[in-house]
Amino acid sequence: MINTDGLLQKTLTYLIAAVWLINGLFCKILNFVPRHQQIVARILGEDHSFLLTKTIGTLELLMAVWVVSRIQSRLCTVVQILLVASMNIIEFFLAPDLLLLGRFNILIAVFFIGLLILNEMLYSRRQSAPNFSDLNVP
Repeated sequence: MINTDGLLQKTLTYLIAAVWLINGLFCKILNFVPRHQQIVARILGEDHSFLLTKTIGTLELLMAVWVVSRIQSRLCTVVQILLVASMNIIEFFLAPDLLLLGRFNILIAVFFIGLLILNEMLYSRRQSAPNFSDLNVP
């Protein structure tokens, strides 16, 4: 029998990590999406926006690793929720013209936060579920 909760949880985990990887590596470090640096410049100032964008990208790569590692998964989920919510609220007010979907980006953030919560709920349920497969019952 296929454990669909486990498959869904693993799929969500890798999807979430991919979001951090793509945004960190491709959008910020490799600068394939220059508006990310423009957003950083608008919010944190032009003077150090290049270095700050690369630093944020590196931190996002580390977040992808943390997500996949499942170490302190609940803390990781809370940190992600706080980061995504605060980042999107700040961008909503200070840089809506630079966002892919303008102020509607906040809806994508809410959806992503929902995925984070669902993933953690599935992981917590898998961790607390008893494992009877190890019993040698005739």
